[in-house]
Amino acid sequence: MENESTENRNQARIAIMELAHMISVPMSLNAVVRLNVADAIWQGGSNSPLSASQILTRVLPGGHQGDPENLQRILRMLTSYGVFAEHVSKTPDSDTSERQYSLTEVGKTLVTDSEGLSYASYVLQHHQDELMRAWPLVHEAVVDPTLEPFVKVNGEPAYSYYGKRPEMNGLMVKAMSGASVPFMKAFLDVYDGFDGVTTLVDVGGSAGDCLRMILKKHPHVKEGINFDLPEVVAKAPIIPGRILLFLYLFY
Repeated sequence: MENESTENRNQARIAIMELAHMISVPMSLNAVVRLNVADAIWQGGSNSPLSASQILTRVLPGGHQGDPENLQRILRMLTSYGVFAEHVSKTPDSDTSERQYSLTEVGKTLVTDSEGLSYASYVLQHHQDELMRAWPLVHEAVVDPTLEPFVKVNGEPAYSYYGKRPEMNGLMVKAMSGASVPFMKAFLDVYDGFDGVTTLVDVGGSAGDCLRMILKKHPHVKEGINFDLPEVVAKAPIIPGRILLFLYLFY
């Protein structure tokens, strides 16, 4: 084995320690989403740097001070992953420094837009208790692939589990909308392959956001068919003035 004092071995040990602690990243991301930090900083587009204390005054109910030191630890850690930008400045009438935070381009994806969407729901959906309980059993999927980890801890497959729980299903639908709508906007700006299409089927179309955007931009597409699970399409909105059919996709 290579000498343990070499630079390569030192970097390898640091790398494996970072990987071992990697759960701190999504859990901290989950925390700032639950605290609504991105919207508190964004404030309609100002994105003015705020201290942890200033953020808490915007996200907590009146009379609740919270712990700015703990929030700052989370903000600093996520700054190292490009979610926030840190600004250090002298406090008025003092020689001490104050750390303030604004949103990077990555952080802006967590800001709620005019349609009530962002990637915040995507973050929350991926870290629900039911999913988190399955992750420690990933190795068992290798040892015994006949029963997936989610089923082992929750008693049934994910799709049927979500279908029986409106709150979880609603979060998943919102997460898919928050993730797909920005991509579809960019896609429609450059893609022109819908010429001659009159009927369009979106397999696994979730709430129908992609269909809605395509039909709006290309009115010659007369019929959009959202092909998905019953509990998913039941939540999908009707497109005013257009025909939108809902079909069921069973697994």
